[in-house]
Amino acid sequence: MQITLNGQAYSCSAALTISALLDELGFTGQRLAVEVNQAIVPKSQHATYQLQAEDRVEIVHAIGGG
Repeated sequence: MQITLNGQAYSCSAALTISALLDELGFTGQRLAVEVNQAIVPKSQHATYQLQAEDRVEIVHAIGGG
């Protein structure tokens, strides 16, 4: 399956969840924000959100401040 990941073409297995993608990329346990097709996906949905072919995924490090 082909998705766009941070502006670059990326091949991954079908039926991949956001959590599985983050594991595959080595981002397990990091504070991240994930957007799919210009909509933020809450962390509580990462384990169940199934990516689809041609999805546009943006992953950014969450940075706190004040």
